[in-house]
Amino acid sequence: MFTGIVQRVGRIVVVTPCGDGARLAIDTGVPSLPGVAIGDSVAVAGCCLTVGAIEGATLTFDASAETLRVTHGLTRPGDVNLELALRLSDRLGGHLMTGHVDGVGTVREFAPADANGSVRLAIEAPAALARFIAAKGSIAVDGVSLTVNEVGGANFAVNLIPHTLAATTLKALAPGARVNLEIDLVARYVARLSEAGSNA
Repeated sequence: MFTGIVQRVGRIVVVTPCGDGARLAIDTGVPSLPGVAIGDSVAVAGCCLTVGAIEGATLTFDASAETLRVTHGLTRPGDVNLELALRLSDRLGGHLMTGHVDGVGTVREFAPADANGSVRLAIEAPAALARFIAAKGSIAVDGVSLTVNEVGGANFAVNLIPHTLAATTLKALAPGARVNLEIDLVARYVARLSEAGSNA
């Protein structure tokens, strides 16, 4: 489990085809990332991957063909948000996340929101996910826990404060960019229970 509080921005430096999937080498920027061991789970741009090897500041992950099919940004070099798996003793600063990407959205707007440096980010979600997105609810965008401010059809908007922009890859977004989305776990189960009740 994860919380959507990004701990570092790493960089995919090498992507090597591996069967139907790929092997990713990610430079974390630190010689030894504290608390990381082979076999640990790390959210990479919101996608839960398992550490396969550690060499200095570089972590290696294997991504399956299915993982690559349902995500964006893991098939080429570039910056990625990184978060270590939640420990039971950790503070829950964001919201509970599984690291299982539900779909890929498209950025429709990335524009200043106020004079303090915040940005309004508007995203079009896949139609199948729209019913799970609610105003004041939570959503993960490229692994970042955010609060939904507006919803209209398949579109939603969030506010990015200066700290979020400085500490994550979201500052590099622009209209047309694609982002990994994970819907709120609570919304998923409420919808499932509602469907089960209506079919009873």
